[in-house]
Formats: sequence, C-alpha cells, structure tokens
Amino acid sequence: MTTRITRRGALALGLAAAAGLAAPARLHADVARRNVSSFSMQDWRDHFDALGKAAIVADTTSRALHFWNHDGTDYRIFPTSVPISEELTKRGYTEIVRKKVGPSWTPTPSQLERYPDWKPIGPGPENPLGTHAMYLGWPAYIIHGTHDTRKIGRRSSDGCIGLYNDMIEELYALCPVGTQVRVI
Repeated sequence: MTTRITRRGALALGLAAAAGLAAPARLHADVARRNVSSFSMQDWRDHFDALGKAAIVADTTSRALHFWNHDGTDYRIFPTSVPISEELTKRGYTEIVRKKVGPSWTPTPSQLERYPDWKPIGPGPENPLGTHAMYLGWPAYIIHGTHDTRKIGRRSSDGCIGLYNDMIEELYALCPVGTQVRVI
C-alpha cells in the first residue's frame, strides 16, 4: 500500500516539520540574543590613558572581556564567566603579573572556610583554572580558562574571570606580563 500525499498535505507536513525543527533554534537564539546584545564595543580611551603593552577591560555586567594590543590595531571580545556575587567582585585597575600554562589550583582561605574538604588540584581536566592562567596584581584574582563550559556567560566564579579554554589560549598568547587590566 502506498501513501499518496496531496500538495496541501505536503505543505502541512513541511510546516509542521519546520516548526518542530525551528523551535529549539528559536529557543537557543533567544538565549544567545540576550547574551550577544550586551556585547557592545568599548573604546580603550574610555578606560586608559595609553595602551602600554596591551589592555584588557573585563566587563562583569555584560560578561565580556575586551582586549586591545599595544597599538590598538587588534581589538577582540571574549565571552566570560564572572564572580557569583558583588562581595566577590573586585573592580578597578591592575595588571597581569604572571602567566602559567597548565596552572595548579589551590582553594583560597574563604573557599576553605565554606568547603573545608576542598584540596589543591594539579593541571588536568579536573582543574577549575583550565589550561592557561594570567595572574593579576590582586591576590587570588586570575583570568583563566575553564573545562566547565557551562560557566561561561554566567555569574559562576569566586572572583576570577573565566574564558573557554581555546579563547584563554588565544588571549594568553596576545598578553605580555604587564598588560593593564580594568575590571568594571
């Protein structure tokens, strides 16, 4: 037995299939649209007197990190994770003082108060600092990668700025020690 599909039936089936396929895409697009719409371009002159070696603005509201190279010819925007609360958010000016590929993670004293069973973690897939870390002039504040990609675009850190591992690797290569950083 064969099924004969009329033109009207084919159109109805096509619309139903398209609606079913488009629903997840629309749902995803709405989520992405809210996040992407907050990624507005920044001008480094609004934050720094000069670019120096390079400059970074980490915007905790839009959850984006803005990078400019030493002469302003290279401007990039990266999605980030940001501190989970205002109490953990440090704002102001600092700089990159040290860089490390394959960083080790050690819980801070405040984390150990909340989670006394936490232990240091060496490099690898369980390390919350991901594959690369750039240490700031403020103790315990780092721009780093993450193996947990669900954190990007969210308030999910204890003070650090997190990026996807492939993006921190890219940024790491661009930023010399001495890169100025502003967290807003």
